[in-house]
Amino acid sequence: MAVDSVLSSPLGPPACEKDAKALRFIEEMTRNADSVQENVLSEILSRNAQTEYLRRFKLSGATDRDAFKSKIPVITYEDLQPEIQRIANGDRSPILSAHPISEFLTSSGTSAGERKLMPTIREELDRRQLLYSLLMPVMNLYVPGLDKGKGLYFLFVKSETETPGGLLARPVLTSYYKSEHFKTRPYDPYNVYTSPNEAILCPDSFQSMYTQMLCGLLEHKQVLRVGAIFASGLIRAIRFLQLNWAQLTHDIHTGTLNPKITDPSVREYITQKIKPDPVLADLVWKECSKDNWEGIITRIWPNTKYLDVIVTGAMAQYIPTLDYYSGRLPLACTMYASSECYFGLNLNPMSKPSEVSYTLMPNMAYFEFLPHEPNSAESTRYSPPKLVDLADVEVGKEYELLVTTYAGLCRYRVGDILRVTGFHNSAPQFHFVRRKNVILSIDSDKTDESELQKAVENASQLLKEFNTSVVEYTSYADTKTIPGHYVIYWELLAKDSGNSPSEDVLAQCCLAMEESLNSVYRQGRVADNSIGALEIRVVKSGTFEELMDYAISRGASINQYKVPRCVSFTPIMELLDSRVVTAHFSPSLPHWTPERRR
Repeated sequence: MAVDSVLSSPLGPPACEKDAKALRFIEEMTRNADSVQENVLSEILSRNAQTEYLRRFKLSGATDRDAFKSKIPVITYEDLQPEIQRIANGDRSPILSAHPISEFLTSSGTSAGERKLMPTIREELDRRQLLYSLLMPVMNLYVPGLDKGKGLYFLFVKSETETPGGLLARPVLTSYYKSEHFKTRPYDPYNVYTSPNEAILCPDSFQSMYTQMLCGLLEHKQVLRVGAIFASGLIRAIRFLQLNWAQLTHDIHTGTLNPKITDPSVREYITQKIKPDPVLADLVWKECSKDNWEGIITRIWPNTKYLDVIVTGAMAQYIPTLDYYSGRLPLACTMYASSECYFGLNLNPMSKPSEVSYTLMPNMAYFEFLPHEPNSAESTRYSPPKLVDLADVEVGKEYELLVTTYAGLCRYRVGDILRVTGFHNSAPQFHFVRRKNVILSIDSDKTDESELQKAVENASQLLKEFNTSVVEYTSYADTKTIPGHYVIYWELLAKDSGNSPSEDVLAQCCLAMEESLNSVYRQGRVADNSIGALEIRVVKSGTFEELMDYAISRGASINQYKVPRCVSFTPIMELLDSRVVTAHFSPSLPHWTPERRR
């Protein structure tokens, strides 16, 4: 029940006094976004004034924006690599931060093709925890009664590595789940998980997933929301249920635990919790043994109100699959974060995925924005880019995000492209467009992730009449052929095996993709003959599961893993090619007319 109007917030009536405090904090931060940003920058520069990095650029203790912008360069990870390597090797002098670097946070193993080490300090955990604490007070404005049940969330840790200098290097979520902030979090009736800490912290991904699924099934009537970090993670959980439901129902029926679960703390927790439940076992058996898995989430967890997953950016392509498995439950995207920094939250979490906007919280870091003009020349140190402050961005324009963090990153290009959709008070709201520079290129053509996804979506429309959809895809630029050509790997889900798309339909899908690509590409195909016909290679069901398993075996985080939309690593391409069932080429040239020349 909402508290009285004394505690009311412009965002809406809070569910409890704790929520009211959180909503007031959001209002305070966003009303004064520019002054908060000014204070954040001053605090960062003041505390890090004696670091090697700031002294190198002769900031001389200045903490104002003008001095900062005139003296400190815009950088990428490559610019900072020597300093990061020194810290990793054991140099404990104040290189980037006056506070000791406590560990490194590793970026997604599939983001831009390399694992980056992001330095962090202990107090950043407090900042992350603060942002997490704002999520449920906002969600409670839109979905009442979440204190009456639990969340089934599939959360995982990755075994950390150690740098030569003895610092841990691990994904940001692993760092958080292993922290006391998470392990000893106070009880909150609005934020109770079915998954115990023992299962979340289990380093074996099979045992962790199995136990979390089992606990979710045991409390199936109490589950009010189902989630994972990324949409792909939740689909992986459904796939896991498809492969393991028989053993799970056996455990539920008999009140015993699969002998493959050997982690002592997990076994101890489950053996105390599980009791024979033939009625529940029969329900799970009945639903999972059916060929049709449409709506399986609400069939097994009937009180689920929404799915909590990231479905923005490249994750948007999972929306049809999530709709299929959930019976079109609402999809909630709650926050925007990365290894470099936690940025902000969605103040309207029940909005359509295509309309999701994140409000950047001005207390998290100092934010700057590089206007994104795809056709302009890249800025250099000799022609520095004109950056825009948080409060000065313009609605409708796209920007690349830069951060200056308490941990010592200064004017660091995150690589995310954001579009301004509006403001909450004086704080801008952004739609995540895409990661920068994820491209295919054969000649002078450049295809980014967003354009590739659009082409796949357009082509997949041809599959609808056959009740077939594209569940996963990736691509590479094959330059071994002359001329080179785009290769797109598709994994298909055919809901009616007796009515699969023909070879001709799949060839038309190739052409539909080409028609969706930019004019430079189509000119290369039609006029210049510099690009060969696009090829779609259909791979066996489960191929992309194998691809993820391979990435995880090489150190990628199960929480952060995203299917790479472009691949070039030979073992990955060999794996994909070994699973190809059929190959199809565009049967004709796409439409192209020359632009008017001056």
